Amino acid sequence: MDQRTRRKIWRRLGAVLMIVGFAVVNLSGCKRDNGRQPGPVSEPSAGKAANEATPVSAFERDLQFVRNGGFGHIWIFSRKDGRPLDKDDGAYLRTNAPQVVDWVTTDEGKKVIGGTNFDLEQGNLPLLKKRFVVEDYTAK
Repeated sequence: MDQRTRRKIWRRLGAVLMIVGFAVVNLSGCKRDNGRQPGPVSEPSAGKAANEATPVSAFERDLQFVRNGGFGHIWIFSRKDGRPLDKDDGAYLRTNAPQVVDWVTTDEGKKVIGGTNFDLEQGNLPLLKKRFVVEDYTAK
């Protein structure tokens, strides 16, 4: 191998290493936000154990997720017979409430939470009420 070929190889290797180095530095500097805000550290009270947490239902957790989306209106839909929502129900909701941006299924598929900035009372809410139990959680 002559001197020119070696130089070419070393230049290419150096360029590749530099690109990899930049990628590593850029990716290691990223911080993923897991959605949790650090809160104040408190001492456990004498009556409670430190690892006891207030139980939060799946519904409350999912509702808070939609609330964190900053929507102006939050609606809860469930079947009148209390059974889990099926594919037809989901298609019906998406077709008749296209303004809803975020849908979250909760309570073992029996309820769906919808977040939107559109007041569904201005749209197809009467039609939706014929098929579903509809609850307005906007102000709750």
